[in-house]
Amino acid sequence: MTEAANTVPMTQVAKYKNITRITYIALLALMLAAPVIGLYPVFVMKLLCFALFACAFNLLLGYTGLLSFGHAAFFGSAAYVTGWFIKSQSWTPELGILAGTVAAGLIGLVVGLVAIRRQGIYFAMITLAIAQMVFFVCLQAPFTGGEDGLQGVPRGKLFGVFSLESDAALYYFVVAIFVLCFLFISRIVNSPFGQVLKMIRENEPRAISLGYQVDRYKLLAFVLSAALAGLAGSLKTLVMGFASLSDVHWSMSGEVILMTLLGGVGTFLGPVFGAGVVISLQNVLADKVGSWVTVIIGAIFVVCVLAFRKGVVGELQAYLERRRAAAKLAKESGA
Repeated sequence: MTEAANTVPMTQVAKYKNITRITYIALLALMLAAPVIGLYPVFVMKLLCFALFACAFNLLLGYTGLLSFGHAAFFGSAAYVTGWFIKSQSWTPELGILAGTVAAGLIGLVVGLVAIRRQGIYFAMITLAIAQMVFFVCLQAPFTGGEDGLQGVPRGKLFGVFSLESDAALYYFVVAIFVLCFLFISRIVNSPFGQVLKMIRENEPRAISLGYQVDRYKLLAFVLSAALAGLAGSLKTLVMGFASLSDVHWSMSGEVILMTLLGGVGTFLGPVFGAGVVISLQNVLADKVGSWVTVIIGAIFVVCVLAFRKGVVGELQAYLERRRAAAKLAKESGA
């Protein structure tokens, strides 16, 4: 009986891992083949940028339990920094992206030091307030272009050698960065550091009682999330060729929350799925319904929240878990 009880869970775990592995391989193959099968490269690149943004936000909310209403500050500030260095200072794209990512990380460090000792709605309100300050700076600073934003940011040459002017070259560059960042986030979550973050999310007083310096862990998670969000913003500037006030507006923070909740908080593929749905709807409906696109997306979000409390991907994973538990119970009963 013991042997049978142990065999079934291992079989179910292996089956679940195989499904996950096949899903990742299929998505990677789809990304690599996207330009060949007729998908518009610029649209897919924009989708990947926002998917990375949502994954960065999910690292903070889904695995640390911190709800930030100001993540647009990191996304947008990095977009401006990258655009300014590449356009005005003639930096190569990799240096511009690095500068934007570092700038977002530093802003995240400052915001984190101020907000990290607060919890719940107080933490969220502090991040929102500081994000609005960043928005005001981007509106008034002379190098940002004000309401016009930074226009005509060139793609340049990678390392001064490889031209990124063609959509195909830039596309595979963006895909490579997205895949590396996705693997990096996965490694963080599955590391001992990530396990501590999950413990803080589930029971912070217990983590403190075990001797963990909780504020340091939360601050590091906040800075990592901010830097990755900044990387997404930097890539978006390179792809679209501009940085605008919408990148740093509070509504952008709302969009990334929507993407994460729609796909599933605390899941790897959830934010990617949510970003895909939101960006696709915006792309398809913008020319047909105009500003009503936000109403339609909002209605879809309400339906998904009511029907899929854990998000679409989260509910799918919960369903697979229930099947695995049911199979385990049936096998144990039969044994």
